[in-house]
Amino acid sequence: MDPARDAATAIRSFVAGDIASALNLWSGIAGLAIGEADTEEGITRFLERNPGFSAIAVTASGAVVGAVLCGHNGRAGFLYHLAVATTHRGQGVGTRLAEFCLAKLAQTGIRRCNIFVYTDNEPGNRFWLRNGWKDPPDWKVMQRPVEI
Repeated sequence: MDPARDAATAIRSFVAGDIASALNLWSGIAGLAIGEADTEEGITRFLERNPGFSAIAVTASGAVVGAVLCGHNGRAGFLYHLAVATTHRGQGVGTRLAEFCLAKLAQTGIRRCNIFVYTDNEPGNRFWLRNGWKDPPDWKVMQRPVEI
């Protein structure tokens, strides 16, 4: 890790003005899927519901090189779409983004956090396991669309 490069990347709260840059970053990350809720309107709603929990990584020149959405339901926290530009991987940016979110959850009294990672997303799975996350045995997530 290059400490000078790491220090030049600031981690701050994700705000509505960051949405377009985050969507651009996320759309270029292999293994990360953009879903039907990942619109500017949907992410704005998420940020408003969870103010100050999500984070963005920005270089000294203002380029967004990392982003994560974070929220909670009052009992457990959730991280979505943590991604770091390939040019800034291995610099601790992803770990710092996750730690920002976990600190916000802890301040709120949330004692557990969940993530969703595709099974075939090898880099993502390696990152999370290396950072202390557990792969729960015999657990399945099911999903159903809600008609609007």
